[in-house]
This record gives sequence, structure tokens and C-alpha cells, in this order.
Amino acid sequence: MITILGLGPGAVEQLSLQAWRRLQSAETVYLRTRHHPCVKDLPPQLECISFDDVYAETASFDAVYATISARLLQTAERDGQVLYAVPGDPMVGEATVGRLRRQAAEAGMAVEIISGISFIEPLLAQIGVDALDGLQILDALAVAADYHPPINPQLPALLAQVYSRDVASDLKLSLMNQYPDTFPVKLIHAAGNAAVEVEKLCLYEIDRSPRIGMLTALYLPALGRLSSLEAFQNIIAHLRSPQGCPWDREQTHRSLRPFLIEETYEVLEAIDAGDPQALAEELGDLLLQIVLHAQIAVDAGEFFMADVLRRVSKKMIRRHPHVWGDVDVRGDSQTVTLNWEDIKRAEKAQAGKARRGVLDGISTSAPALFVSYRYSQRAAKMGFNWGSADEVAAKAQEEWDEIFAAATDAERAAEIGDLIFVLVNWLLWLDADDPESVRVSPQRVRWRSRCSHTARGQR
Repeated sequence: MITILGLGPGAVEQLSLQAWRRLQSAETVYLRTRHHPCVKDLPPQLECISFDDVYAETASFDAVYATISARLLQTAERDGQVLYAVPGDPMVGEATVGRLRRQAAEAGMAVEIISGISFIEPLLAQIGVDALDGLQILDALAVAADYHPPINPQLPALLAQVYSRDVASDLKLSLMNQYPDTFPVKLIHAAGNAAVEVEKLCLYEIDRSPRIGMLTALYLPALGRLSSLEAFQNIIAHLRSPQGCPWDREQTHRSLRPFLIEETYEVLEAIDAGDPQALAEELGDLLLQIVLHAQIAVDAGEFFMADVLRRVSKKMIRRHPHVWGDVDVRGDSQTVTLNWEDIKRAEKAQAGKARRGVLDGISTSAPALFVSYRYSQRAAKMGFNWGSADEVAAKAQEEWDEIFAAATDAERAAEIGDLIFVLVNWLLWLDADDPESVRVSPQRVRWRSRCSHTARGQR
């Protein structure tokens, strides 16, 4: 039997009656650390054996936890039982406890947990927050290792183990990928102790605090209403519900198709205009289409948004072995691109969708201008191209003549398609970097419209 007991965050008065009685009846207690305010006031008959020497002699925390767990299991097997005491509560932020429980279960050994007050309860009292109001509790070390925080910004969050200024520095870099630099936060030092202190400051300042220590935690208030993807998904789900909007309930993947294309072009327009605020607006409209399609799929039992995110995340990791693997691209973006194409071909082959020809894989649902551009690019890579821009110009004239020589509308439409393809190829010879380099001028359209109205009026 292994009994794991929580000592609470501070003085011995914070121990539960059950914990105190167990300590009074025991002869030996193993302490994860002696560096705890209540250790000096434990029952005098207790032999206290700490693992502070393991921290001093072992290079990594993982190795420390493995050593502590191994020693406790050996002691329990030898003596039949062992009492192990940890700061706070055994089930809050105690890595040795999780490891010990798993290994004890594998050995067929029972584990008893005697709960204690964790750092969370006195910390909540200091900042006046109810944990049931959506509070997220995370390990600052894990968040600091991320490039984007795994936090729902519409809800408050508490990050424990901000035990050094280096940790705080890495932590703020991750958080500032989602929160403004000047976002007001709180550092709580020594919660549950007489020396407790709450420090109010901006997010960018947290690693400048001289008070940061082993008992420091960070509190992030909610960023505000409607600031998370989850909140937006709730809005769309509401619109699709019986209590929502009749128009939204009627939509299907196919009925939304033209809106997805239109919103994509409006995003491109905002990019071309160099307007960040317009881009934010248009990206929101495009996201609306994506989330609406996902909700339609949920309603039809096809897939969830989590499936969309999981698939694209796996794809990004799989196609970047130079980031998440051991492939060396020598910092060369061209090598990255070639590697990306190789991985894509391997994926398609594995899925039974290997290319049968050089033009496979180009969506024919895209606009004719875009499809022609991609076809021309692929053909040029394989050496199938005209010898000069003059040859392309001559071919364009030839296709133009064939349009007017066509006998039927169907033949004429086919010849117009040929002309579009040749014109797009001409753009490549003119060093146009994409098919969007051809613009329809609104002024020209209005001028031609006025001419057309004038001509009809004169008839």
C-alpha cells in the first residue's frame, strides 16, 4: 500500500484532519522536499526522509521523478506500506504522483490519496475568481514550450510553475501570439503563505518582475466575449439549430459553393489593397464559410471540426520533416518545395490517387484562367512550350480567327477556351507571376457600358 498525502500550500494549520491523524499515527514519512512551511511542525515522533538529495544529484526533472517513484515502490514492496507527502494536493501539479500511480497499478499495488489544499484555492481567494466560471488551469512550462498557447481566450486561465524569469520570458512570447502585449495580467507569489503577494502588470512585463520564484503563478483574465473559435462555432451551430435562422438551416455544401469562391476573392482584394483591417474583416467572412461547412457536416453526421483540424495538423507535420523530423534542407526554400512535392506524391500514391499524367491534381472546378495558368506551368516544366513570345502571339491570333470561323456556338465556346489557354501562356512569357496580373478595369467597364447605352439610344 502506498499512501500519498497532501501537505497543503503553507502552515501546518492548513492540513486536513485526516492528513494530521495519519501523520500522528505514522513512524516514517517520505517527503518530496523538506522545503515546505509545515515540515518543521510535523508530529515529533515522525522520521522525515526527504528526496532533496535526488534533486541535487540528478540532471533532469524527469530523472528526478523516476528515481523518487522507484525508491518509493521498492520501499512499499519491502515494508508492505509507505507514506509519501507532497506539497499542496497530490492530484495538482505533482508529476511524481502520476508516475507512481501508474507504476503501482502495473505492480498490482494499492494507492491511497489523502487530499490537501492545493495552491489553487488560496490563489483564487487572492484574485477573487470562481474556478467554475470557466477557469483553465495549465502548466506554464508546457505553454512556454509552445509557439501558440493552447488556451481559449474567451475564458480566464491560471498558469502554474512560473518559477523563474526565464520561464516567464518564454511564456510571454507564447501568450503574445494570442493576447496584446499590454494585456493586463496578475502574478501571484506564494499563494497560501503569509508572504503572499499579487502583482498587477502588463503581459510584456512579466519577465521583469524581481519577485518571481518557485511559488509564482500567472493569472490571465478573459480576453473578452466572442474572442475564440469555440464561441464562433457556437454562433454557427445556433444559426443551424431549430431556434436559429431558416436560411442557414437550408444551406448545403453545394448551395454555399459560390459564396466560398466570392469570399476568397474578397480576401485577395484586401491583400492587394494592403489594408490590414479589411483583411481581418474578409478573413472573418471566409472563416464563416469554413465553419458553416463544418457545421453542415456535423449535422449530417459526416465529420466534426476536430476532424478538419486534426487532418490539416497531421498534414502540416508530415510535410515538414525538416521541422518535426530529421530532414536537412540547409535553409533552402527551393529544397523545401521539392521535398513538399515528393511527400505529396507519396501521400497520393499511398491513398491510391497517384498522378497518371503531368496535368493530374489541378482542380478543374477552379476558374478557367487559373486552370489554364496551372496547365501552362506544368507543361513548361516538362519542356512543352512555344519557343518565343512571338510564337505565342501568332498562336493567339490563330485562335482568335478560329473563334469567328466556328460554325456553332459549341465550337465557338471551345475555341474561346483555346484562346484563354494561349493568352495565359503568353502571360508567362511576359513574366506575369500569376493569372491575377490581368485585371478588368472598372473604369473601362463603365466606359464601355456608357458607349453601349448611347449606341442603343441612337438606334
